[in-house]
Amino acid sequence: MAVQEAREGTGAGGIHEGDCTCEHGPHQARERHRRAVAAFLRRRDEFAAGQGLPAAVAHSASASRQWVSEELTQRAEALAARARAEGEAWLARLWLRTVWVVWGAVVVLLLTEALTAIGAGWTSARTAALLAALVAAGALTAASWFHRARGGALAPVVGEDNRLSTSLTVAACWVLFVGYAILLLAGRLAAASGHAERDTLISGLGLAHGAGVVTVLAVVCVLAVLVRRVVGLRILGQRLQKLPAHRPRAADLLTDDAGRGAFTDIQYVAVSAVALLFAAVRLARRPDRLPDLPWGLAVVVLISAATYLAGKYTEGGRPLILSVVRAREPGDLDGPIRTGDDIEIRGTGFLPPGAQSADRLSRMVVRIGQVDVHVPLVPVTGGFSNPTDSVLTVPVPADVEPGSVEVQVVTAAGVASNRCVVQVME
Repeated sequence: MAVQEAREGTGAGGIHEGDCTCEHGPHQARERHRRAVAAFLRRRDEFAAGQGLPAAVAHSASASRQWVSEELTQRAEALAARARAEGEAWLARLWLRTVWVVWGAVVVLLLTEALTAIGAGWTSARTAALLAALVAAGALTAASWFHRARGGALAPVVGEDNRLSTSLTVAACWVLFVGYAILLLAGRLAAASGHAERDTLISGLGLAHGAGVVTVLAVVCVLAVLVRRVVGLRILGQRLQKLPAHRPRAADLLTDDAGRGAFTDIQYVAVSAVALLFAAVRLARRPDRLPDLPWGLAVVVLISAATYLAGKYTEGGRPLILSVVRAREPGDLDGPIRTGDDIEIRGTGFLPPGAQSADRLSRMVVRIGQVDVHVPLVPVTGGFSNPTDSVLTVPVPADVEPGSVEVQVVTAAGVASNRCVVQVME
């Protein structure tokens, strides 16, 4: 009752501090979002210092904790809704940037060919390379237009979790490179006048020269499909916790869902980039055939791909409760768990990667018997002391019947932990 009265006294306007629903440009929208985030963090630190509490709940530790948790939850949900809207608007604007990047690459190719042609002269291979680039750029521009609401040319490499997929991006790069090489050879074949030159260009498409490139292309494409299947099955089997991002970022290619650098992703991108660069140099040197990627380098790419796939099989895990004990404040007497007491749930995996924001922390639930208890947010300067990845503290509600009670944690990703039986006394 005290919490409800305090909320009515403060009003709902404070939840949207710094918020505004009027239309502005992208820069103004980003600035408004930054101000709203700063206001939330400032408010969180004020609560952590014991400031800003209504008088109706200040006398009760449990009531003040509940009021602070609900206040921060509503503010965090408002921020999350704004971040999602900003992410969708950012994706809708991204397609123009991808088009500029694609045509910028064509201009760079034109300038490079013009500079290298000084002294050597302009050749049919240079013309075919430029025409192939124009065709590829036109196709990417059309794809960007049709997928302009989902990031333009980047739409095919954005995963279902709204992050850039490392496996899809690497596969897409190899597909684009091989497609460009084939377009280059097709242009040269169309301009060839002699039978000997045509036979040479056709033989350049044979596996005798391009076996390494074709093998790598097949492996990375199959890997992209397989990784998606593996991740999907692990999510359905509750062996992997995954939360969607507000928008894709370039860092997604090198990090895990929590934003930490991932070795398997980094090595896969690095090795693939080196192999692509080598193949591009070989194509520039011999534009009359598919680049002959050495088998040694191709095997290195295959080992890197296998390492990446193994990492996808082993990452993540279900939340696990190890023990449940009665939480005791300094000076309290030891005793059994009773309704109204706080319990401390110790374990691992309670916070999925990417669930460190307040709106997702507030979605955590502890099921005590037949009662679902939302884990309260307990702010400290710079973050939250509850919940954490290894410890959760929740009160035992009065609706819990005395006796043997099962305790289970449901994370923000919707994955349920094992059950732990505790004794609740009257």
